[in-house]
Amino acid sequence: MNKVAFITGGSRGIGFGIAEALAKEGFDVAINGMRPEEAVNDVLDQLKQHGGDAIYCQGNIADTEARQRMLQQIKDHYGRLNVLVNNAGVAPKERKDLLDASEESFEYVVKTNLQGPYFLTQQAANWMIEQRQADEDFSAHIINISSISATVASVNRGEYCISKAGMSMMTLLFAVRLGEYGIPVYDVRPGVTKTDMTSGVTDKYDKLIEEGLCVQPRWGYPEDVAKAVVALAQDYFPYSTGQTIMVDGGLTIPRL
Repeated sequence: MNKVAFITGGSRGIGFGIAEALAKEGFDVAINGMRPEEAVNDVLDQLKQHGGDAIYCQGNIADTEARQRMLQQIKDHYGRLNVLVNNAGVAPKERKDLLDASEESFEYVVKTNLQGPYFLTQQAANWMIEQRQADEDFSAHIINISSISATVASVNRGEYCISKAGMSMMTLLFAVRLGEYGIPVYDVRPGVTKTDMTSGVTDKYDKLIEEGLCVQPRWGYPEDVAKAVVALAQDYFPYSTGQTIMVDGGLTIPRL
């Protein structure tokens, strides 16, 4: 019986890279997104080509009823959940200086990037605890995709930085709470990664990377993040709960 992974925001970008990497490793996957299901049929077909099953859980991760519905869909279809990957996230609709940014933008970003994942993790963790108590050999992992923005300040998108800093603390909190149940929780922090979220700033980061922004002089790609997630989901770091895995090409190494 294949392990089951739920990847929020799994129909594109980093999330799809993670879903595909897990599918290649024999996981059945549930992916989440906002688009209607007919818009992701090709994505599901691509995931199923690796030999496992794939389903789509449409809905807004910021919405309480949508989160409950998605977990119920996974329970009805698979009857189990081994890995939760909190990847779904949004950037501010408009980058604005900290002194001009709106309360509406703050609420939009934080509700999607932090509040939604926080309470999804609460629900998933309670289900995982039930599964662990029913079967002591049941494997469960929670992996949060935060960002270097958890510690690297960007004053033109403060709400995004706040949301990712909060997610990193969320990792520590759930790691502590779930330790007694043998459920490790991890924080994966991508750096500058080439996805649709960064498409509007490609020229900016091309120049910065050329000028030495990263120790490894290239963009990150979804597959870079996916490899880290696979290692964690496969239990290659069983004694490292609460830890942060940097996937940033050395960008955050302090240098003189």
